[in-house]
Amino acid sequence: MAWVQIRINSTDKKAEQMSDFLEEIGAVSVTFMDSQDTPIFEPLPGETRLWGNTDVVALFDAETDMQQIVQLLQKETYLDEHSAYKIEQIEDKDWEREWMDNFHPMQFGRRLWICPSWREVPEPDAVNVMLDPGLAFGTGTHPTTALCLEWLDSLDLQGKTLIDFGCGSGILAIAALKLGAKSAIGIDIDPQAILASRNNAEQNGVADRLQLFLSQDKPTNLQADVVVANILAGPLKELAPIISQLVKPNGVLGLSGILSTQAKLVCDAYVGSFILEPVEEREEWCRITGKLS
Repeated sequence: MAWVQIRINSTDKKAEQMSDFLEEIGAVSVTFMDSQDTPIFEPLPGETRLWGNTDVVALFDAETDMQQIVQLLQKETYLDEHSAYKIEQIEDKDWEREWMDNFHPMQFGRRLWICPSWREVPEPDAVNVMLDPGLAFGTGTHPTTALCLEWLDSLDLQGKTLIDFGCGSGILAIAALKLGAKSAIGIDIDPQAILASRNNAEQNGVADRLQLFLSQDKPTNLQADVVVANILAGPLKELAPIISQLVKPNGVLGLSGILSTQAKLVCDAYVGSFILEPVEEREEWCRITGKLS
């Protein structure tokens, strides 16, 4: 099927409303792109992050009268004489196949591989987590997830319990279980993350050892030998008292989703309770680990 798209330069204040309107007038999809190449950082589950200067890109059937679309946008004041926009034809491709071809098995640490289900496992005797990209964050491609996976691979998890705070796709909890953890608990604020984690756990044969809770439903006095939280610096700082209480005596903590420039801010929130190790950095992101003091 042939497509045509309109790219409109907008602002973060108008982009969401414009997106809703574009869908109302026939857009089959609407995406936001940073028009100034600002790094796109990972959102909280369920959160839509926009930028100060945002391009709104809407996809329509190629038969659509795009001049009429422009007129409707002008009528609703989403476009004016100073607005910049561009209409262009989109090459027809098998987008699903192209996307699948670009997702490959990835190794983390010595033993752990994350593999899409449609590719052959590179090392059958390794610890292989089968995980397909989905709606929840966490496939291993982002540096923060990679840092956490490598940390888990470095631990002796045999017989240990783990809490994945902000579990997303469940990738960290599932990896820990396949690396030898006795049981794991995933916690998230997004019901889609709970669903994705459950499906991925079933695909990997570990669903019977993984409990999943929405944040507001998690049991009181919950603790584990290992706690990992790959979210964002702000929540990690604000939730430090809650996250710290999840770690058992002599337990360990791993935090990521943190820009290197934010490391001190997060470290300061945990240094009173944990003996912290040197910060591990990768591509402007970092991981903070420590043992309960």
